[in-house]
Amino acid sequence: MLVVVAGEDGKFLFCRKCNEKHVLREDIVFSSVSEKKEKEVTVIDGDESNFPVTKILCPQCETMEDAEWTMQQTRAADEPPTRFYRCKKCNMVWREYS
Repeated sequence: MLVVVAGEDGKFLFCRKCNEKHVLREDIVFSSVSEKKEKEVTVIDGDESNFPVTKILCPQCETMEDAEWTMQQTRAADEPPTRFYRCKKCNMVWREYS
């Protein structure tokens, strides 16, 4: 691998393995382009959800109600997933950390 070295006679491309120098006649510009990939988001509208349902204590209703739930890995891979609930009675959404 050649590295750029500045000497008394100018800049050189220098090989650390064989100690060869090559005169650098023009400036080298490195650039990289990164493309931002957009994530696809699925929006569920209305009452057509396919989430599983469980009975859980709703923080807003303060009674045991049916709630849809899902799990997502929101923290590091060695942490447990986060559970999200949506009460079918009042539509409140909350999360539960394990």
